[in-house]
Amino acid sequence: MIRVDLRSDTVSHPSPEMMKAMAEAELGDDVYGDDPTVNCLQEKSADILGKEDAVFVASGTMSNLVAILAQTQRGDEVIVGSQAHIFRAEAGGASVLGGVNYHAVTNEPDGTMPAEGIEAAVRPDDIHMPPTSLLCLENTHNGAGGVAVTPSGTRAMTDVARAHGLRVHMDGARLFNASVALECPASVLVEDVDTVGFCLSKGLSCPIGSVLAGDASFVDEARKWRKIVGGSMRQVGIIAAAGIVALETMVERMADDHSNARRLAEGLANIDGIGLDLERVQTNIIRFSVPQNSGIRIASRLGDEGVLINPTRCGEVSLRMVTHYGIDASDIEFTLSVMSNVMSEIA
Repeated sequence: MIRVDLRSDTVSHPSPEMMKAMAEAELGDDVYGDDPTVNCLQEKSADILGKEDAVFVASGTMSNLVAILAQTQRGDEVIVGSQAHIFRAEAGGASVLGGVNYHAVTNEPDGTMPAEGIEAAVRPDDIHMPPTSLLCLENTHNGAGGVAVTPSGTRAMTDVARAHGLRVHMDGARLFNASVALECPASVLVEDVDTVGFCLSKGLSCPIGSVLAGDASFVDEARKWRKIVGGSMRQVGIIAAAGIVALETMVERMADDHSNARRLAEGLANIDGIGLDLERVQTNIIRFSVPQNSGIRIASRLGDEGVLINPTRCGEVSLRMVTHYGIDASDIEFTLSVMSNVMSEIA
């Protein structure tokens, strides 16, 4: 029996207050634009982010896909980080559906891309090359261990984009984790980007959904692309109701997830065979190294003992744990006890 599920914050369940709001939600038809609960969520999200408008979409992956398709043309190239979720974990959707090329720039440990790397990735005006049209950022940065990218870090990247007339999209799936960690309003974290999407179904603990925001003309185009990829839904206020509650009650609570992650990371760092950089544990994600070719076995043994994590690919030495709503201090202590026993078996 699984006691602690640390695979991702996507496994979190909605709070009782969310469940009540979902049951009592006032509904309409979102494709017609008359679902009042969805409209409320979109307006609230746009206001929090300091953007003109917003649109509800089914997932973070759809948010990024629609954002790229709405801001590029077939044959364009977008600049992404080498460790970006868009590049590594979204099945090349913009290439498959939009004929868009990805140009990867190596991510720094703090989740940024060096200005000189972005500069070098911008294509010159040459008939032999695809035109560069969009820069994609990420905050928090999953691949870098959940680090929170500062406003100055974001600005250093967007300044390069602006110098070349590029638009900028931010994958803000865990944007509110960054906001809490940096004690900085979400609107400040995204003031230098054109478009941003955040997930309701991760640290905010909703059952499904994301919100994509930007200027009004972009959102109009995004709605069309949402329709094209099959993401338009009808009485989606049932889901949006949970999102409204989440924005009102779940953001500050993320500090508990961060505290639990810090305690877990500190304990893991003291277990023989585990390598972990505590400076990179800033939010709710912990990435750590284990002995070569042991990741699959460790994940399996943890599962046997009641702790669920995602197994690593064969040969990889990095594992990940993610804290979230529903994980408490006793779960952290249990996990550390189990991990200590498992690692003693591996040694």
